[in-house]
Amino acid sequence: MSQANIYPPSADFVKQANVSGMEAYRALYQKAADKPEEFWGELAKEKLHWMEPFSHVFEWEPPFVKWFVGGKLNACYNCVDRHVGEGNGDKVALLFEGEPGDSRRITYSELLKDVSRFANGLLRLGIETGDRAIIYMPMIPEAVIAMLACARLGITHSVVFGGFSAEALKARIQDLGAKLVITADGGWRKGKEVKLKPAVDEALADCPSVTSVVVCERTKTPVPMVHGRDHYWQAVEAGQSEHCPAVPLDSEHPLFVLYTSGTTGKPKGILHTTGGYLLQCAMTVEWVFDLKKNDVYWCTADIGWVTGHSYVTYGPMALGATQVIYEGSPDTPGFDRWWAIVEKYKVSILYTSPTAIRALIRQGDHLPNAHNLSSLRLLGSVGEPINPAAWEWFYKVIGKERCPIVDTWWQTETGAMLIAPMPGAVPLKPGSGTLPIPGVMAEVVNLDGKPVGPNEEGYLIVSRPWPSMVRTIWGDPKRFEDQYWSRVPGKYFTGDAARRDEDGYFWVLGRVDDVLNVSGHRLSTMEVESALVRHPAVAEAAVVGKPHEITGQAVCCFITLKKGEYDHDVLSKELRQWIAHEIGAFARPEEIRFSEALPKTRSGKIMRRLLRELVTNNTVAGDVTTLEDLSVITKLAAQQDDES
Repeated sequence: MSQANIYPPSADFVKQANVSGMEAYRALYQKAADKPEEFWGELAKEKLHWMEPFSHVFEWEPPFVKWFVGGKLNACYNCVDRHVGEGNGDKVALLFEGEPGDSRRITYSELLKDVSRFANGLLRLGIETGDRAIIYMPMIPEAVIAMLACARLGITHSVVFGGFSAEALKARIQDLGAKLVITADGGWRKGKEVKLKPAVDEALADCPSVTSVVVCERTKTPVPMVHGRDHYWQAVEAGQSEHCPAVPLDSEHPLFVLYTSGTTGKPKGILHTTGGYLLQCAMTVEWVFDLKKNDVYWCTADIGWVTGHSYVTYGPMALGATQVIYEGSPDTPGFDRWWAIVEKYKVSILYTSPTAIRALIRQGDHLPNAHNLSSLRLLGSVGEPINPAAWEWFYKVIGKERCPIVDTWWQTETGAMLIAPMPGAVPLKPGSGTLPIPGVMAEVVNLDGKPVGPNEEGYLIVSRPWPSMVRTIWGDPKRFEDQYWSRVPGKYFTGDAARRDEDGYFWVLGRVDDVLNVSGHRLSTMEVESALVRHPAVAEAAVVGKPHEITGQAVCCFITLKKGEYDHDVLSKELRQWIAHEIGAFARPEEIRFSEALPKTRSGKIMRRLLRELVTNNTVAGDVTTLEDLSVITKLAAQQDDES
């Protein structure tokens, strides 16, 4: 977690930035801290179109909050109609790249017509304001259109990532009480068809609330259709008017519910509402991505994750962005696919995950170096703390030492970024999310809720409500209170460990349960992982604690290597010594296991919870529905059996 390298913004970047210089950032932050109602109220009036004005900015009865009380608006209108009405209908909204190589360009005017036709088709099916819909689709334009059509009509949507199983899909449909499922025959990933409609059919055997299924034809593979229930997308929108009024909705109308895995295996439905969520998504795009009207923006996340909600569909489109969406995986047909897309569409802002960055590092510098990446002007990281070595590679090899990297910290529950640098103002430190965005009162405290000193590790909390915050867990307000508000009463408990350095910068160290206690030393797994990936042979590392009768916990490391020939016994000894040198002898790993791959969610996060189960119980019994490739954990378990 070296803080030796500090990267101030260049004079040229400062000159053109939406927030220019540290004084501008401090002024914004101070106004939001001193006068939050005035600060957010002015932005809401300036940045969003309101159908009816709000009476006051927020009502806070911990842990429940309402933002822009009494106001009415429509998220779809703000993301599409408004731009057409302002004369920007010919601007490209979506640049779609399919994995097989097909592509489409959709302008805001075309998008408005597509959304309106589809929304009218849903009305004809008897779907109306207040109903709930599940969206289970590949990353194609129709997925964004489905979200916007639901938002237009006030249908609360829940997007389920297209890689989830029928069982996981069923649990979400049942919990939400969904009336509608929007899906596709399938999609393309890693050169193969991912079938979706069969999973829907299997799930719906136990979901009587669903009255209609809409199926988009993507792969053209024939699928069974249930008469009266199932309808092809093209038939639903055929003959429909291109005009569909956007429904005026209360600012607190439920926009979407997004399910996240819980430690119990039962997914939690995180509820986000309309006005506050939309405003903070839009403002963070303007502040953190420094979005300009001519930018070509690409967030690589799927809409099945919160990043795809906030920083594909809602935040960028509220500002009228032109953005790339890509259906497939970064390694098809080769590991230079992303760099080819950046070159093809002249992408200027690229937002992706540390996991993806580390996977691309492993393939070598020659792949990005073979493409013209000169259009890039800003890079971003999301999903988990980015280790400094990966940050430096991203900065030097992809950004050619001229693109600021915005390392963003936030969660499904926070709705939008809470800690992230404004790139024209805040000097960057590799591995640090830097400073809170205006309006976010973040602190690092002990379990008594008392702030800890500089460079002391503690718990990351937020002490005041922010517009995009989770409103509740769907159908379970007590779980919402217990999980997020009981540890430090009246404060939002993020579940992350963190520290602040002498400059006030935040260093997020990972989940609280990702902190080890080795012989009385508190040790962040992130710190060990960062040290490991600084070694020239290591591509990725996941570190977990293993019970130890003497030290309390022992350090256990799972490692994937860069391409090359290695003697694992020699390298294990070298890496143990490396950690002892980089951190201290107490951190020396007891176990080092080499693996071709690490268990990851479909959004690319390493599932350390499963690795902890493996080293503790020699088996995995927890929820694996979010796991992208089950064979990875199966191979690791077999390796464990062989070693024992």
